[in-house]
Amino acid sequence: MKAFQYEKAKETWGWVKDVPKALVVLIELAELLGALGIILPHATNIAPVLTPIAATGLAVIVLCGALFHIKRKEYREIGVNIVFIAIAVIVASSRF
Repeated sequence: MKAFQYEKAKETWGWVKDVPKALVVLIELAELLGALGIILPHATNIAPVLTPIAATGLAVIVLCGALFHIKRKEYREIGVNIVFIAIAVIVASSRF
């Protein structure tokens, strides 16, 4: 939603108003590519070694987001980050 519905994202998440649009789109594209990188290589059996690499990268991106929310004292947002980090770490560790 952050990349394709920017105005709605600004209404939904307060932090989007304080960050340049290009960065918001970059974050969303990185998250989208990370999610595709987790699913597609393993599902298609084309370079499945990319699945744990993508999961690790996605965990790092989401961790950076959690740290950003901690810095801004947006503690309500961190729960979602923790869930996604845990899922990404489980996928990475089970696929390595």
